[in-house]
Amino acid sequence: MAKIAFIGLGNMGGPMAANLAKAQHHVTAFDLSDAAVAAAVEKGAHKAASAAEAVRDAEIVVTMLPAGKHVREVYEKDVLPNVAKGALLIDCSTIDVESARHVSAAAAKAGFEMVDAPVSGGVGGATAGTLTFMVGGPEAVFAKARPILEKMGKNIVHAGDSGNGQAAKICNNMILGISMIAVSEGFMLGKRLGLDAQKLFNVVSTASGSCWSLVNYCPVPGPVPASPANRDYQAGFTAAMMLKDLLLAQQASAASGAATPLGAEAAQLFSLFVNAGNAGKDFSGIIKMLDGK
Repeated sequence: MAKIAFIGLGNMGGPMAANLAKAQHHVTAFDLSDAAVAAAVEKGAHKAASAAEAVRDAEIVVTMLPAGKHVREVYEKDVLPNVAKGALLIDCSTIDVESARHVSAAAAKAGFEMVDAPVSGGVGGATAGTLTFMVGGPEAVFAKARPILEKMGKNIVHAGDSGNGQAAKICNNMILGISMIAVSEGFMLGKRLGLDAQKLFNVVSTASGSCWSLVNYCPVPGPVPASPANRDYQAGFTAAMMLKDLLLAQQASAASGAATPLGAEAAQLFSLFVNAGNAGKDFSGIIKMLDGK
């Protein structure tokens, strides 16, 4: 049983911390939301009054925070000055590559081992413990982090050096955002041409147009019973989070000189969708905007 500090108990972090407690680890939890901390305590975690208090006796620190500025602040002000020597640091936030590498370098300078380990799989995966982790950091540190990550996910992939976990995450989600728009456009075209959605799904899901956005997350009601389309686009992965990842991808493409015209267009479309009041809807709900609704 490891002593784990978990900082950031939102829609993803809360279930992840609960799975660590379920695995019999001693989890000390902190979040700015008292309600989030209370929910974590109900799932077996122990309450900390601050991030600094949470990490003080920790052997492992796991963070799940909104953006790069929050990760920098928490590590520089709370974690690194207070955590015990020898602690392993795992940041599961989805942030910009530059911030991930900056914090990792700061941790190394202070004598700590760290990996960036952003996730894919949404709230459902966080709850079920089936997340995919894309991990950046030295091979030896990845090996130390893996047993902890395996309590929260089922696919643990070493993506390379520090920051590469973030790089893999934003590339994956840029592809996902683009493909969801493509699938949505296909169904809207089919609708206007008189095609039944189920029949179109039956064709495309077994043909060259098949992809994850279609087979697992079909944006029209009916063909995939578990998809958010069948519950009025109640979010598994919000449109706001997709927009965040697309904007991170655009930031990275500008910094690296990569051409991502479809990624740029996807970011613009999701920006329109979010700004129309759909930030909390599932990202697959963009099909309604493309349908003119």
